[in-house]
Amino acid sequence: MGLVKVGKILELFYSTKSGRITTDKLALDEKGVVDDKYYNKDIQRSVLIASQQSYILAADNGINASYGVLGENILIDYNPYNLVAGAKIKIGELVLEISQNCTICNSLAKVDERLPQLLKNDRGIFAKVINNGTINKGDNIYLLN
Repeated sequence: MGLVKVGKILELFYSTKSGRITTDKLALDEKGVVDDKYYNKDIQRSVLIASQQSYILAADNGINASYGVLGENILIDYNPYNLVAGAKIKIGELVLEISQNCTICNSLAKVDERLPQLLKNDRGIFAKVINNGTINKGDNIYLLN
């Protein structure tokens, strides 16, 4: 199994009933992001990965969106949106399998009414956890092939 380095983690987040939390480390297992309010809700959508490119696209269109507002758990400096379902990425000892593209979410309109349509194909990509692990801000990301 070959590894190809594609980028690194810029920011990490999880959601609680009281809001979004930025962190330097996330624990993940087969049910998703530990401590996240969506933990063990939908295994196919347990981790949301977003690219910094989404925020750049928003900024290029005059929308000021701070990191985390897309609902992502992992913000990376690589654009994974062309990865197909079944593709795998490795971060430390953790392996994630891409499950599906993230669909338009009208809650993004709270940031700016143009955001849902602008990011309809560029909001993020969902992954499921293949093996338990902890990831850290700054960790490298590898494609498995």
